[in-house]
Amino acid sequence: MTTTTLLAPRALYQEVAERLRLQIFGRELEPGAWIDELKLCSEMGISRTPLREALKVLAAEGLVTMKVRRGAYVTEMSERDVREAYQLLALLESDAAARVAESAAPAELDELQTLHELLERQVGQRDAFFAANERFHLRLLEIEGNRWRQQIVTDLRRVMKLNRHHSLFKQGRLNESLAEHRALVAAIVRRDAAAAAQLMRRHFENGLSAARPQA
Repeated sequence: MTTTTLLAPRALYQEVAERLRLQIFGRELEPGAWIDELKLCSEMGISRTPLREALKVLAAEGLVTMKVRRGAYVTEMSERDVREAYQLLALLESDAAARVAESAAPAELDELQTLHELLERQVGQRDAFFAANERFHLRLLEIEGNRWRQQIVTDLRRVMKLNRHHSLFKQGRLNESLAEHRALVAAIVRRDAAAAAQLMRRHFENGLSAARPQA
């Protein structure tokens, strides 16, 4: 005789956390903005308990900063935060690119090429380009298969969405980024691990340069 265990539906605080996450990424809640708990509770028709649990989740993700006796604020990234995030992404993803070039199956290389072709088609639509770009990078990490690397990069990429001076906002950066991806995919497909690592590092170095606020 088998026992069936019913899975509980997603807790309310998780639903609230996802809604707040979308508001933050959609700039409805701007970086540095104070989070008005009473207003949000009223808008969502909830008590403060699930909201506060949701804020704890977002704080653990780095999206929200809790300040003693002042409440919760949407995290605002400093120039140092941005620089350090790019440096870590460059290290982690360049190594992953080299490993994929060395060991990916032919079908996986075809998949990366397909994702790059999607990126090519989205260059005129910034939001779609953002999504396709992230899908390419995360799929490359999935193919490489280091789950700890995937977790760290996913967390970093989530926080990077808070950057007011995102590199792809800069005029012309989408086309530059696309050209860098094109060269990167070519290196991976020809299984040139050293070139793949170098091109991925350069991709992030150029992204960091473009992300710096203009004087």
